[in-house]
Amino acid sequence: MKGRSVVLSMSEKEGDVSDPLLQVVSFELGKEVFAFDILRVQEIIRMMEITQVPNAPEFVEGVINLRGKVIPVVDLRKRFRIPVKESTLQERIIVVKTEDKPMGVIVDNVSEVLRFHKEEIEPAPEMFNNLDAQCFAGVAKAKDRLLIILDETKILSVSEQRRL
Repeated sequence: MKGRSVVLSMSEKEGDVSDPLLQVVSFELGKEVFAFDILRVQEIIRMMEITQVPNAPEFVEGVINLRGKVIPVVDLRKRFRIPVKESTLQERIIVVKTEDKPMGVIVDNVSEVLRFHKEEIEPAPEMFNNLDAQCFAGVAKAKDRLLIILDETKILSVSEQRRL
């Protein structure tokens, strides 16, 4: 099934590095809310056919062909050991820019764009020092919930990136 994509406009992508505000795209995985820096989000697309890759880590669903580019796709539920559920129409693939190339991540649904003053974001607690939690860039309070901000460059370890 081919999906419609949402491409962020240049005005939403460009930002002043000294800007005291951080804009994030928030999304849900189970009962938790996570986010990526909006400057790192390339686009958000509906679920589409994913081709499996032999010998890939369990949480790598495979690859997609997005306008002629082959992009690996990670299921964040599996990556963070959140119980897997049946697919829904709200599921999306968020395409994020990593250091080398884009990567897709499957999320339950995309919520909204939020803004935080950078001083409102606390570093991830030190108890999150295992490999899976290294991609937690910080924690912010959104309304009455905590929001975990992810570092997209650390979702896959160097060895996992090589396996793809």
